Amino acid sequence: MNSLKTFLCLFACLIMGVSLPAQADDLSPFAQEKGTIKIAGGTAHIPVMKEAAKKIMQFNPAIQITVAGGGSGAGIKLVGEGLVDIGNSGRKAKDEEVASYGLKMFKWAIDGVAIIVNPENSIRELSKVQLMDIYSGKITNWHELGGRDKRINLYTRDAASGTRAVFWKKALQKGDISQAAHFVVSNGAMKSAVSQDPYAIGYVSVGHIDATITQVAFNGITPSLKTVSNGEYKIARGLYSNTKGEPSGLVKKFIEYLFSAEGKQIISQKGFIPVQ
Repeated sequence: MNSLKTFLCLFACLIMGVSLPAQADDLSPFAQEKGTIKIAGGTAHIPVMKEAAKKIMQFNPAIQITVAGGGSGAGIKLVGEGLVDIGNSGRKAKDEEVASYGLKMFKWAIDGVAIIVNPENSIRELSKVQLMDIYSGKITNWHELGGRDKRINLYTRDAASGTRAVFWKKALQKGDISQAAHFVVSNGAMKSAVSQDPYAIGYVSVGHIDATITQVAFNGITPSLKTVSNGEYKIARGLYSNTKGEPSGLVKKFIEYLFSAEGKQIISQKGFIPVQ
C-alpha cells in the first residue's frame, strides 16, 4: 500500500510538472521497508533521533523506531551486547570497546557543551581557572565571583555521560569534581535542575539551551553554533551513532538518513552542526 501511494504521488507530480520536495527523495529508501529499530544511549542525541524517527514513521507506518537515553557508556554497552540496534555516544568509543564489541562509529554532528546558570544569576563569564575552582570546591560562594552572597550549587553528570567526559577533559582539564556536586541523569534533567535553582551551575549540550537557562562565556567566548563551528569555543565534541559490525537493512538506511539533506536540516534545527 505504501509503495502504491509513493508511486501515485510521483506520477501525479510528474503529470502536473510539480517538483518533489527533498523530503521525498531522502525518505524514499524507506518506502517498501518494514520492521523495528531500537536506539538508546547519549541524551544529547535524543532530539535529533526522535525527529528523524517521527518523519520516517510518518512516511511509512510499517516501520517502528524507539528512542531511549541512558548515557554514552550505556549506549555503547547496549549496542555492543546486541540489546539495541544503534547505541549513541557523545564520545568516540574507546579502542578496547571497539575491539571487544566490533563497533562501527558514525559521527554525524559536532556539539558544544555550554556552562549554564539560572537566568536570575548575574554571572555571565568565567575563566578556566574560576570554573576549575568552582567544580573542585575551592570557590563555594557566588560572592567570590562578583555575584550574590549565596552558596554555589554544583550540578554534574554521572561517569557514563559523554557530556561529562568532554566537560571534564576540555573545561576542567581533568581536574577534581567536588563530592558536594549533585548528579543528574541527562541533558534535560540538568536543564530542569538549573532552571529551578537560582544558585546553580551546570553544563548542557548547546542544542538544549533555551530561555529557561543562561549560557556563560568561557574564557571570553560565549557558546553558540557559530563559535562551536569556527572552533573559537573549545568545549566541544562529536556526536556518534554506533552499530555492532557494519549496519545493514533499516539500520543502515536510518544512519544514511542522518547524513542526507533533510537529516542535516534536522541536526541544524536541533542546535548541532552537521558533519559534511
